[in-house]
Amino acid sequence: MNNKHRKTLEAIFSHPTPGTLEWRRIEALFVALEAQVIEGDGSRVAFILNGEKGDFHRPHPEKEAKRYQVRNTKDFLIRAGVEP
Repeated sequence: MNNKHRKTLEAIFSHPTPGTLEWRRIEALFVALEAQVIEGDGSRVAFILNGEKGDFHRPHPEKEAKRYQVRNTKDFLIRAGVEP
């Protein structure tokens, strides 16, 4: 995990929940953590990390993740045992 991924992880766990975090940074973090990526229909995507599965919808047409998506990402990472 590089410095940019660490900053993304810190942003996900920050308070208040950010509304300007780009979804591509979240996906890059998951890939850096060696999560398995499962493409679904349309904007659906799932990740499996440390035996935990997280189901998400990529935001569109915006590139920023909505606050609820960042909170769901945080919950997924905690279940997978990943914290800053």
